[in-house]
Amino acid sequence: MGEAMTIRTTRKTVKFTRPFTLDGSNEEFPEGDYIVETDEELVEGISFPAYRRIATLIHLHSERKFPGRLRTMTLDPKALEAALVRDTMPERPVATRTADKARPFLTSR
Repeated sequence: MGEAMTIRTTRKTVKFTRPFTLDGSNEEFPEGDYIVETDEELVEGISFPAYRRIATLIHLHSERKFPGRLRTMTLDPKALEAALVRDTMPERPVATRTADKARPFLTSR
């Protein structure tokens, strides 16, 4: 048998101040605190301890239609970072299209 891999898991809590989306998912998640876990394995054969990320998970809130059902989603750390950056940006006002503005109604006789 080969040697067992050394894996460490770190946990952190991230806070979203408004609803958000994650790249790769078409679902919108509610604002709030979320636990993110990162699994890393020890890189063998080098003279100093180094770890390589093997998985990042986010623990999602239960959906309104399924209260009590817990969900965990694997995600790209870059997608999480992008969502956190978007959360800190000021909200943009909804743009008004020119076509939506009231125009006089013209008829020809």
